[in-house]
Amino acid sequence: MPDREAPTNATLHGVLVDVFGVGVLLLGESGTGKSECALDLVSRGHRLVADDVVETIRQGDGIVIGRGAVRARHHMEVRGLGIISVRDLFGVTAIRYRKRIELVIRLEAWRSGEEYDRLGVAEATHEILGVPISLLRIPVSAGRSIAILVEVAARNHLLKLMGVHSARTFLADLGKTGSPVPGDPPCYSREDVE
Repeated sequence: MPDREAPTNATLHGVLVDVFGVGVLLLGESGTGKSECALDLVSRGHRLVADDVVETIRQGDGIVIGRGAVRARHHMEVRGLGIISVRDLFGVTAIRYRKRIELVIRLEAWRSGEEYDRLGVAEATHEILGVPISLLRIPVSAGRSIAILVEVAARNHLLKLMGVHSARTFLADLGKTGSPVPGDPPCYSREDVE
């Protein structure tokens, strides 16, 4: 039986934003705050590509482009506010027509007992149109600023593209014994700091 090629286009339920030049696709169950996070990011100077419906197309090897559906382009549905036009509210600098998807962030309702990555060493991927794309899972709970976490994730993704992997460097510096690394600040007792 011949290998089936991955499709070259698909429609996804999510939100696509341009954060520091990184195309970030927010996925998650309905009600996890994808649109609210995108709105917060837009208010912080980032750009909306698509809300709710993301049309994707594979271009060449390893490139997936996302865009909004024509009828809903640059509009968002925000619970409690209704449908808003990001272009009209924030101006043309707050939107993009298309963007390469480089990072997928899955927003998940916080569940006690669930294991979440605490070190950032493991590299997970999410496949779109046969292309593996870096994936992060972020638990959502009251009081967490998801927009700030998405900004940090985009910045960290850019660092990784430049070969800087903070978590791996930190663990390598710690060494196998957990001994302090030369140059670490000294440890003080309570008496020393009172």
